[in-house]
Amino acid sequence: MKKMRTEGDSLGDVSIPADRLYGASTARAVENFRVSALRLPTSFVHSLARIKRAAAQANAELELLTADRCDVICAACDAIVDGKYDEEFVLDVFQTGSGTSTNMNMNEVIANVANQALGRALGSHDPVHPNDHVNLGQSSNDVFPTAMHVAAVVVMTRELLPALEKLKQSLDQKAKAWRPIFKNGRTHLQDATPVSLGEEFSAYAEQIRKAVIRLQQARDELLELPLGGTAVGTGINTHPNFSALVLKRLSKEDGVTYREASNHFEANASRDACVAVSGALKTMAVSLSKIADDIRWMSSDVIGELRLPVMQPGSSIMPGKVNPVICESLLQVCARVIGNDTTVTLAGLGGNFELNTMLPVMTHALLESLAILSGAVTMFDMKCVQLLEACDERMKEKLARNPMLATALVPLVGYDRAALIAKKSRDEHMSVRDAAVAAGVAADEVDRLLASALQRHD
Repeated sequence: MKKMRTEGDSLGDVSIPADRLYGASTARAVENFRVSALRLPTSFVHSLARIKRAAAQANAELELLTADRCDVICAACDAIVDGKYDEEFVLDVFQTGSGTSTNMNMNEVIANVANQALGRALGSHDPVHPNDHVNLGQSSNDVFPTAMHVAAVVVMTRELLPALEKLKQSLDQKAKAWRPIFKNGRTHLQDATPVSLGEEFSAYAEQIRKAVIRLQQARDELLELPLGGTAVGTGINTHPNFSALVLKRLSKEDGVTYREASNHFEANASRDACVAVSGALKTMAVSLSKIADDIRWMSSDVIGELRLPVMQPGSSIMPGKVNPVICESLLQVCARVIGNDTTVTLAGLGGNFELNTMLPVMTHALLESLAILSGAVTMFDMKCVQLLEACDERMKEKLARNPMLATALVPLVGYDRAALIAKKSRDEHMSVRDAAVAAGVAADEVDRLLASALQRHD
């Protein structure tokens, strides 16, 4: 039988596995919220621990916390940030909507690690108390959303934005290299007038460039942090300089400039900045889906203009089959991100008056979107875009048979006659040039106009 210890809280005694570093509040939440296997990501847990460390340092500077307590709290936070105690953060995402249970999970682990380092028993709350010392100057209502913002900023800045920049560079390189390669344009899934392969890829690069701008703009809103508002935005039980001192430390660590909320009541009550970021991620997912799907089609046997890198066997029954697996992986990630945006949007509505009460599920959805997009964009860049090859001869062959080249003849022969030439080309499986000459148009004029359809793209 598992060895247990007993701790008490305002509701009575609670049994806790003897080797666990969390306390009574966490143990109750473990029993109450047996919903799923979903946990808040380590990016959030580690950000929350960093905030607790900065809070301890700020409170020590304000002479609200002794230097000895500050030192052991900071050491415990360092160990959590290093991942030493990840298994102690055990709570289901679907918990109390303010994230109080997770905040107390953190407070209790820090206090127990600190007290244990001083030779005290687990659950002793002495000399470090989870509420009085670790949570000093804070409320779950301001520290949890602050950790949401910080975690999102860190993942965005260190992972997603660099991945997007690299993808854009790869697309730009393809656009430049492939600008001289002309092919059929397509609208409505039908052949249209010519474009160059490079021009198509320049459009993809521009989509990513604009996605980066949208994300950077949304990130700026996240830099405004709720910390200092405590329970309802009034700042009860916190020093007026507390937030500024914490944010100064976090800014230095993360290489960004965090700022205190301009209105703490808004910062506690709403999560509009997170909704905006999720919206930018959804838009990015739409862009990436378009790019991946275009590349998948262009590499298909039907079109055959691109050659995808061969990554793995594509079938358990058809020998030699190869599939566009990297594109498919990215498309699935984009579908998930779009779904997560719905969760974030609905969670943004989840609260009344002074507090949003769907913070944990919003955090999980937003941070998952950031994480999986970071990984998928890197994968797509390295294992697809950089390794793509152009099938020049296939594009040249298809372009020569494109009836829409007759559009270039309109200035000379008019729309109606050009339409008849296009129909002749399509019906009789001949080139537009041959169809036009057969219809009585001078060959040199045909050649000049058809050449201009390509030259105007240079």
